[in-house]
Amino acid sequence: MSGEERTNTVDSVEVEIEVVIGRARMPIHHLLRMGRGAVIELDSNENDEIEILANDFPVARGQVIVQGKRIQVEVTSLIRRPEVERALPKPAMRDQDEEF
Repeated sequence: MSGEERTNTVDSVEVEIEVVIGRARMPIHHLLRMGRGAVIELDSNENDEIEILANDFPVARGQVIVQGKRIQVEVTSLIRRPEVERALPKPAMRDQDEEF
């Protein structure tokens, strides 16, 4: 596979991006009583960092920027995934009494 083919393959992958500005916890009966215009109080304020998720995995942190009628997210730091240890088969142990 050529480099160009790999790039085209990667370019066609879709990623769902979510921006979490806060969280709230409430009993289900409060949620069921909500109607249009209801306000849900979040556990964050306007200066807190937000969490950016890609396919439900945290990938970055950022801050919300409001310019006129537009809302933007500025990435301030990336969240590194821990290195995944590859499970390599362990070499068979030889008996110390074994002759060569």
